[in-house]
This record gives sequence, structure tokens and C-alpha cells, in this order.
Amino acid sequence: MKLEKRLSKEKIFGSSPPAVFVGSWNYPKVLARPLVPPIPSVDSSVMDMPEMWLDKTLDEILRYRFTLVRGKHPISVDAARAPTRILSTFQEVVMSSKPTDTEMWFTRKPQLNVIFSPREPPAGPSAPIRQAFVTENPKIPKPVERVVSDTDLRAAGGVMMLYDSEVSQRQITRMLSIGLLGTKRRRRLVPTEWSITAVDDVLARSIHREILDYPWVNKFMVFGHEAHANNVQILLFPSSWMFEAQEAWLVSADAVPDVDSELVWGRRSYAYDLAGAYYAARLPVLEYLRRIRRQAGALVLMEVYPEWIPLGVWRFREISREALRKEPLEFDTLDESLSELRKKLRLALEKWLERSRILPWYRTQKRLTSFLA
Repeated sequence: MKLEKRLSKEKIFGSSPPAVFVGSWNYPKVLARPLVPPIPSVDSSVMDMPEMWLDKTLDEILRYRFTLVRGKHPISVDAARAPTRILSTFQEVVMSSKPTDTEMWFTRKPQLNVIFSPREPPAGPSAPIRQAFVTENPKIPKPVERVVSDTDLRAAGGVMMLYDSEVSQRQITRMLSIGLLGTKRRRRLVPTEWSITAVDDVLARSIHREILDYPWVNKFMVFGHEAHANNVQILLFPSSWMFEAQEAWLVSADAVPDVDSELVWGRRSYAYDLAGAYYAARLPVLEYLRRIRRQAGALVLMEVYPEWIPLGVWRFREISREALRKEPLEFDTLDESLSELRKKLRLALEKWLERSRILPWYRTQKRLTSFLA
């Protein structure tokens, strides 16, 4: 990528996407890292915008991410309540809706090492940061300014206000991570991996409460999309809300899917088997049901192929959203819809059915209508 020349000094100047990464190591004293490409006068927004990556190659995505230099700054998570000058600079970058020219000075030249994570896209070279400056006025949307200045608003309420104002989910996640959301006394930095799942969960819980008042779908509906060595197939069926996600890494012929699920009132415990993938897949299904004003049971099957490399759970969210933008294949019975799923999966359908929790329940559960004459 010919980055060596651009990293030959102890400072860089570039246009932050805008982006920031907060690590979880050594919590509650963490490393906050603004991400800046050492390339001035370039539109860097795509470098931290997963919703634009489905039609990109894995090579292109890696190029975007490895071009971002991480400026490492150790800081206590509670510092968000009274930000230091350097943290205020990070926050100013994150509030912007457009790439922002940023200058970073390091204590040494950035090193060419990268971090891969199961939830967050990777970033490239890094170095301890000494100073950081925003060299232009950031373009801050009014909803962002309003939520950040409201120090009596709880974080979950702020997330929903921003989402309803059509602020991108990626920016909401950054804002939660860098300590811009919540009441004044409770604001804190949140490791980026945690904030990704937290925002997925907060948005899903709000929509879940709404769709419980909607009538059921009246057909079995199959959606699907494949991208970046990942295949997502979604089955919606007539039922009160229930949800199950299964994930299979096809590194052998004997792959066994991991599974997490919930029934009508949602989960009370963390989805430990699928972790962030569960929440990333659940949100698009609930968004779709709110869009069509219906309630349904949902089964999401996610295949990960051997050529995939860890680039984060964003791909399940964005592939699911893309699948649900398509017209569904509709069927009158569960067996017909499962036959269609069989054609769209590499792993034998029986392996998925053996692990399913909600389908056996759905097949055997009696309904009130069964007691009517």
C-alpha cells in the first residue's frame, strides 16, 4: 500500500472519516484512538461506513481500514464527564457528519501493525498520540448537537432520538463509544466492540415493543443475500414474535451451528453463543416488520465460508438489511419454505433443524383457534 513514506514522520494530517476506536484492554483505563488516513484531500467517508461496503471486495475494505492510522491515547472511561482537551478533540471529530481535517502528533513514528476483531472492522498503523487538532469547523447535525447538549437525557433515549432523526447507526455507535451520550453524571467511554452491540440492542428493544401490537404476517416468507463469503437466509412465519439466529462456520463438512433465541417478550440474558452476531441480525428483521407493520416469528441462518476474514459483525447487519429489501419468496406452509431454504444453504438443512429451538416449539404449540369449533 506504500504507506511507509507517509508514516516517516511523527505527525500526520488527513481527513478523519470521522472515526474513533475505543479499546477494551485494561478497562476502566482504555486506549481511545481517533482514526485518520495520512492522505490529505481525499473523501475518506467510505473508510468507516459499512453500509457502503457490500459491493466492495475484501481487498478494497482492507485497503480502506489499513490506511487509517490509530492515535493511541490512554484515558479513564470516567473522563467523559469532564473531558480533557485531547478527548474533547476526539469528541468534536465524532460529532461531525462529514470527514473532518485532523492533525495528529505522535511520540514516535506509527508502526505498521493491525488489529483484527470479531465485531469491529480492523484499523492499520498506530502510535501513542501527543497532540491532536481539528483544523476545520466540523459539520455537526442539529439532532447530534441537541442530544449531546442534553445532559439529562439517558443514553438509550439519546440513541433512539438520533436514530429517529436519521443519523447513521455508525455515527450513533461512535458517539456512545466516545462518551457523548447519557446523563452528565453517567457519561463514560464505552469500548467500541461493546457499543456496537449496545446500539443494536437498544434500537431492537424499542422496535420490538412496537411490533407486538401489529397483526401477524399471513404467509411464510423467505429472504436471502450473499456477500463477502457470508450467506444470510431469513424465514418469517405467521406467529407472535419469536426470533432465532444460527451461525455456522463452514471450515469442515461437520460444522455445527451455534444458536441463540428468544420468545415473545425478548431476551433477559446476553446471547453468549453468537454474541454480537445475534444482535446485528435481529435489528434488521425488526426494522422490516415495523416497515410493513406486521408481527412474525423469524429464523435467521448465517453461513460463514472459509475465505472470510474477521472484519466485524457489520456484515450480518448489512447483508440482512439487503436481503430484506428484496421481494420475498412466499409459501403457504412451513415445509414448503424449508424446502426453499434447503436450496440456498451449503450446510445440510437437517443440521440447522437439529439445532433449532423455536421451530419445534412452533410446530407443537397449540393456539387458541385450535380449541374453537
